[in-house]
Order: sequence, then C-alpha cells, then structure tokens
Amino acid sequence: MQSLNLGILAHVDAGKTSLTERLLFSAGVIGEIGNVDKGTTHTDTLDLERQRGITIKSAVASFAVGDVSVNLIDTPGHPDFIAEVERSVCVLDGVVLVISAVERVQSQTRILMRMLQRLRIPTVLFINKIDLTGAEEAPLLDSVTKRLTSSIVVLGTTRRCATREAEFVPFVPEDVDLSALADHDSRILAALIGDRPPLEPEQVRSALRRNSKRANVYPVIFGSAITGAGVEFLRENIPVLLPSPKGGADDDPLAARVFKIERGRAGEKVAYLRLFKGSMAVRDRFDDQTVTAIDAFVPGGTERRPKVVAGEIAKVWGLGGARVGDTIGAMGPRLQWHFAKPTLEAVVVVGRGERLALHDALVQLVEQDPLIALRHDDLGQDLQVSLYGEVQKEVIAATLASEYGLVAEFHETTPICVERPVQSGEAFETIPSGRSRERPFLAGVGLRIDPAPIGSGFSYDDQSQLGYLPAAFRTAISETVAQTMRQGLFGWEVTDCSVTLTYSRYWPRQSHAHQGFSKAMSSIGSDFRLLTPLVVMDALRRAGVSVCEPWQHYELEVPADVLNVVLPVLARL
Repeated sequence: MQSLNLGILAHVDAGKTSLTERLLFSAGVIGEIGNVDKGTTHTDTLDLERQRGITIKSAVASFAVGDVSVNLIDTPGHPDFIAEVERSVCVLDGVVLVISAVERVQSQTRILMRMLQRLRIPTVLFINKIDLTGAEEAPLLDSVTKRLTSSIVVLGTTRRCATREAEFVPFVPEDVDLSALADHDSRILAALIGDRPPLEPEQVRSALRRNSKRANVYPVIFGSAITGAGVEFLRENIPVLLPSPKGGADDDPLAARVFKIERGRAGEKVAYLRLFKGSMAVRDRFDDQTVTAIDAFVPGGTERRPKVVAGEIAKVWGLGGARVGDTIGAMGPRLQWHFAKPTLEAVVVVGRGERLALHDALVQLVEQDPLIALRHDDLGQDLQVSLYGEVQKEVIAATLASEYGLVAEFHETTPICVERPVQSGEAFETIPSGRSRERPFLAGVGLRIDPAPIGSGFSYDDQSQLGYLPAAFRTAISETVAQTMRQGLFGWEVTDCSVTLTYSRYWPRQSHAHQGFSKAMSSIGSDFRLLTPLVVMDALRRAGVSVCEPWQHYELEVPADVLNVVLPVLARL
C-alpha cells in the first residue's frame, strides 16, 4: 500500500482540527466527531489543548483512501507555535490549506502559503465554513487570487451558501476554468485559443492531476467541516490531487528525518520519524544508539511493528540523542529552519530548592522545540526562555505545572537583543614566564574582532602560526570563543562579526628531573579555555558594540471609513 503524508495547515480558528475530525469520521476511523469547544477532539490529546481549544503540538492520525494510506498531521494554527508547523512541513508529501469563508485570507494564511510555495509542496485549498453567515463565494475567490495566488483551479461551486444547508457542487470537467493550467500545459493552451479541438474530460483530469502534484496549480474546494459539506469530495480526491511517492526498495540506504520529540510515561525519549528511503527495524544501530521499539501509524491508532519502510511515519524508542530536524542515514544535511527565531524572552523562577528541577524540565521542553532556546544569565543566575508570544508563555507555565509539578512564575516579557561590533578591535595576552597569582595561565592568545555584514552571523578564523600550537589547544580556543560570543558585554549574543586568532603561545610538556609531568611547568587545555574569554571581552571593549533590538514589519488592513480614526492612533504609537 502506498503512503501519503498529509498536513492540515491554517490560520488559527479556521477550522483545521474540525476538518481533521470530519475526515477521520468520513473514513470510518472514529465513530463520533469530536468538538473543539467541548475538548473532545481525537488529535488534541493534551489536557491543555482540550482546555484552551487550540492545537499546541502536531498530532498524527491515519486513514485509508482506496489503496493509499494517508498519514494526516494536524498542526497548530496559532502563530506562537509556528515552529511546530515548520517541523511537520519537512516530512509532508502534500497539504490541505484551510481558509475560513467568513474571515477569508488571514495573515497566517499568507505566511503559510509563502512557505508552501517556496518549498514547492503540492497544496489543495479548502474553503471552510460555507454554512456560516457572511460566506460569499465571489469575494472569497477574489481574496484568494489577490492575496495568495492566481494559480488556482476551482473544482466546484456552492449552493445555498451562508446557510446550514450549504452544499458543494463539483464541476464536470467541461465547466472547470483551465486558464491557470494553460501556463503549464501546451495542450490546454492550444485548446483555449482555438488551435485544437476541445479537450476530452479525461485529458482535463489528467492535466489537473499532473500539475496539482507538481505544485504548479492549487485546486480549490468549498465545504464545511461542521456539516460535512465538501469533505467527502476532498477525502476522495486527496490521493488524486496530491502525490503518493514510492519509497523504493526496503534494502535501499535508509533516509529518515526526525520531526517531533516527546517523552513517554517513564520519561524516555520518543522520536517521530518520516522514512523517505529504505527501512528501519528493531535492534538497528545508529551512532551507538539502538532502536528498541517501533510503533507505526495505522487507521485508528498505532501498532507495534518489528520494521517500518519508506513512506511511513513511525514512533521510535531508543534514539536517546535524537533532536528535532536530525537526519538518519543518507538524508543529507540537518534541516534548516525557514521561520524567524523568537524575538522575545522571559525569566522563569520557581520556589527555593526547585531550581535544578526547573532547569531539567526546561531542557526537556526545549529539546522538543528547536526554535526555543534556554539561556542562563551568568550575572543574575536567571533562567531565561525565548518565546514567540504571551500564549506560549502561558502554555509553558501550565506544562511545567501539570507534567513536572513545578509552579513557575514568568517575569515580564522583554525583547531579545543582539550586540554588533562597531569597529575592529584587537587584544592579546602574552605567555608568562611562569604561573603566578597575577598571571595564572600558561597560555598566550591574541584575537581580532571585525564587524561583518548584517545577517552574516558569527565566523571564526585561525591565522596564527600553523603547526605551532597543538590541535587540542586550537580546539579549546575556537570552542571557547564561540561560547563566549553568546553573551557579550551587555549579556546578549554577539553576531555579524568575525573573530580571528592572530597570536598563540604555549609551554610544552615538561617535568622536573626524574619526576612525572608537571602542570606548573606545562600548558594545559584549561589555560586556554579560561584565558580566551578574557581576551574576547577585551577585544570587544576595544571594538565597541551597539545593542540592537529586533524590528518587524506589520501590514494593517482597516475599512476605508475608519482610516481617519486609525491614523492618529498609529501616529501616537
């Protein structure tokens, strides 16, 4: 059986989870449709998700359409959890992008669509909520073409729109507007301009299937997840409009990607994998880690398997070192994220004696979300968590309370700044003639810091005398420089600069006569690790740094008749 890994994406409250429930019900996987407001949905399994009525963690469910097994991934819609969406997108074959017929194209819809277009992921647009007051077909399509893409192929129309009896009526092939297809198919173009006879219905279907699976065009289906209108048509056409790639032979080299990490009941790490090639079996070893158990997703839940093959999604135990975005086997480099990093952070505090438990809990939460970082303030001894927004902060606090028994308090959210060198600065420490209280390090280090273009990040170069300094000491310097640059003169990460090692000296291994190795007379790794931060900070002071706050672009849409009220408010801000 072929596998199709399908993502459901949308702006928050567009009806994404409701559509997931209706698809599972339509496929016979569940006997009753869950309700978001009542907290009875099947994919929102966390207590916090049911209480708040929002999706926080991606969830996987499976159903069959003919001979195709569809692994459906329900993703969060709230922008605070955009990292969950990105992790899921990297393992998808196709996407259903849900658009509210009442609110139409919203800000998050546009962000998601730009990402799907950039990654060339085949996508079906499902216009949801056609049964609600305010839904109008023509303005909806106008909003889609103007704000998302003009490369759409509308597959039907609505009947009794904006009523509880709203229906989706599929077009016959002769009624489908083929103008978007003409840009990618010469036969369609020739038929439209009259150079060829009209196309046969099967030719139209074939052209639509081919170009939809290549992400050249985006089919549009109207419907309602609550009443079920259009959902059965969507379900039947998922394998028709979206690709079900063949994974190759089981004995091909393994290629898999980790897209989610969670903890089991005993605290063990569970990795969610998508297999692109080859197979994975219990007792397989990867980097000194052994697969101890595998659960594959099947209609209605999961089942324990000795082996999974290409195209499948599985939960795997035993990969204790796995991180989100990691690749296993011949998959290529680690995943590069496309969304911006968080620009906010907040200090987290707990009661006396619980600080270590808080640190361990936050480390586990951070490993599940690679775009969230945990920062330790050496000066104030504070633990700071980077965030996308206030809702995420509330969710982290609730998770710490429910899963770890920690009552955590968050200080006021502040923006994450960065430090950039203003000019070049150089500093060095020569090697002393011997250890003393004033100069305890038997090491010589010289560093130059130069500003680099904005957005270039941090780079390190070694221009000291090659072959003179042992490799272990060079490694100690480079690693310590990178670590020190995470907290500059004002406590923020130093970026958009290059650091060059210009000078290095050491004392070789020596000993007193007839005695063993003496640290008093020989350089050791800690000499370089302890001296390098002092030199880095001295070079930063000589270069001078500017502390830069994050900035963002916003696009505000307001009705024309209230523009004169909004403009003075914006001016005051």
